[in-house]
Amino acid sequence: MKITMIGAGYVGLVSGTCFADFGHSVTCVDLDQRKIDALLSGIMPIYEPGLAELVASNVASGRLSFTTDLKAGVAGADAVFIAVGTPSRRGDGHADLTYVYQATRDIASAITGPLVVVTKSTVPVGTGDEVERILRDAAPDAEVAVVSNPEFLREGAAISDFKRPDRIVIGTTDARAKLVMQDIYRPLYLNQAPLLFTERRTAELIKYAANAFLATKITFINEMADLCEAVGADVQDVARGIGLDNRIGSKFLHAGPGYGGSCFPKDTLALLKTAEDHDVPSRIIEAVVQVNDSRKRAMGRKIIQAMGGEARGKTVGLLGVTFKPNTDDMRDAPSIAIAQALQDAGANVVAYDPEGMEAAKSVMPGVTFKSDPYAVAEGADALALVTEWDAFRALDLAKIAKTMNSPVLVDLRNVYKAEEARRHGLRYTSIGRPTAD
Repeated sequence: MKITMIGAGYVGLVSGTCFADFGHSVTCVDLDQRKIDALLSGIMPIYEPGLAELVASNVASGRLSFTTDLKAGVAGADAVFIAVGTPSRRGDGHADLTYVYQATRDIASAITGPLVVVTKSTVPVGTGDEVERILRDAAPDAEVAVVSNPEFLREGAAISDFKRPDRIVIGTTDARAKLVMQDIYRPLYLNQAPLLFTERRTAELIKYAANAFLATKITFINEMADLCEAVGADVQDVARGIGLDNRIGSKFLHAGPGYGGSCFPKDTLALLKTAEDHDVPSRIIEAVVQVNDSRKRAMGRKIIQAMGGEARGKTVGLLGVTFKPNTDDMRDAPSIAIAQALQDAGANVVAYDPEGMEAAKSVMPGVTFKSDPYAVAEGADALALVTEWDAFRALDLAKIAKTMNSPVLVDLRNVYKAEEARRHGLRYTSIGRPTAD
């Protein structure tokens, strides 16, 4: 199959590369000439484990190419995927569909034959209807079907998620489009990945509902962590105890500083706006958004409390700034609000992250970035583990305690055990666990 991917960002690049690795011929189109030039030189615009190698091998095989020429990219394609950004619209939280609709108009002007247009971007319910209207108005004689095919990729594990998905959701009632989508995803039949065909609006809602539910699980266990601290229980044991129930499951029950990233914050907001537009109360999701936003700054206060309640003139080190490990994504990362809360209290903030420091510089003003975890700890009055990178899981705690001005470790990801940290001379605080083991 000949596939065109409009947008060479996170979703488009990973999806296009994986399609090429399945044996399809894929052209990734992006209007950003610098991004395309970098990709042609083997430089990735994002950090995703294994992606650079997979891109290189498929470019070398001739199955994957990059261009800014949309007309050339669309010409002769069997399917064109729209994988452009849909950020939260400034001011009201709605998904900004400017790029989706512009891509649709560009595709309409480039159609050369029967075509399936697939929205891979996360879009509100009804977007596919508008995409179809734009195409019909601009190219009334074209044989075009519009399909919703939401992505379910986790940053840091996107290639594995694409190649071994829990499910593939395809929203269409068009018979020809179904056949095209089946051919595109045929390589995954060996992995017995279920293809769930639904009506288009249903597929669009599935994406938002899934992310909102996962965000709810995270927020729920974070509230349970606060209760555990108050009553002397252990949130990790609580999570295990409820997660062993198959109706609940163990995933997304890890207490921490709140969710961030490119999906959960904007998708929960967009779902709320969609519900409001249709006069449907969504009080659970509304509470999730509010609780998560307040939690991030609360983590800054937790660090200050661990220092004795006073931060002015003190130095706090942050280990990890990205919203999760194995990515350089800083969008809505808890570290941003945590650093701001500490700075507002008069603290000097230093930080280290294996991949995210360059991206963090523009969103964490006043933070000093160091070369490694031990440089962050040196002279610090408190050290907070914010992102659970593997590089932080076996630190030399004794060395850290000796180099700190005050040996306070606030573990916001529960990576270490209290007994271990204290044995090496650290005053240890974690999330939702008893103050003493």
